[in-house]
Amino acid sequence: MSQYADPSVIVDTQWLANHLNDPNIRIIEVDMSPEPYKNAHIPGAVFWNIFADLLLPDLKMNLDAIAFEKLMARSGITNDTTVIAYGSYPGTGAWIFWLLKVFGHENIRVLNGGYQKWKSEGRPLATELSTFASTDYCARGIDADLRVLHNEIQVSIGRSDRVLVDVRTPQEYSGEWFFDQPPQEGQLTGHIPGAVHLEHTLILNEDGTFKSFNELKNLYDSKGITADKEVFPYCTIGGRSGYIWFVLKYLLGYPNVRNYDGSWNEWSRLPDVAIER
Repeated sequence: MSQYADPSVIVDTQWLANHLNDPNIRIIEVDMSPEPYKNAHIPGAVFWNIFADLLLPDLKMNLDAIAFEKLMARSGITNDTTVIAYGSYPGTGAWIFWLLKVFGHENIRVLNGGYQKWKSEGRPLATELSTFASTDYCARGIDADLRVLHNEIQVSIGRSDRVLVDVRTPQEYSGEWFFDQPPQEGQLTGHIPGAVHLEHTLILNEDGTFKSFNELKNLYDSKGITADKEVFPYCTIGGRSGYIWFVLKYLLGYPNVRNYDGSWNEWSRLPDVAIER
């Protein structure tokens, strides 16, 4: 991990095992359903439901500061707490890293390998729900430097100094699917014109850990996604692109990366925007 531009942003499973009882650490598990969490989770982990806690009914990211403060407070997190994030999919914790950074939380780490690696190593799991006393949490104003909005995406199409990175599956990029299934009535599919396709899964090893610095650098360099450009990753709702933002900015050290959190969910519904298939 020391090869990365900022290795301090990730922790391995052994580090977490050694700090499970640290009172200043709060572990967050993120998933689309609470059932996997109820069956077995890392001891002390608090569950965040993607749909109920992180998204609005229209599947846009919930970036309301008051809602964020309530979520952090009921999770027993103060402004000084170190948060360790993971999900059933290994990259999910890096999306939460982006979200907490948007609201100015300083101490956030990603569990390298996530739940997959923790479980495969036979480490302890718990079924009892983790609850903590509510705290007072104060969010900062949204850090606009971590986001790119759709109007800037529009004027970036075709610019050689900027690159749009579509991190979705090949089926989504080609227009066969809208997220994880064929499009329903009113859903437009395809991709933003000129976007480079590089699927989010390619950043991970088989055990769910991030690939090495050199492997990641070669992967992105091969697609012309280089550090001298402004890079705008996107997916469907901004989650997968959030952890590609993390990889580019913190593991590879790219200076100009912003997440298009509106992503395809927003772009495909905007009037008079270009769509390519």
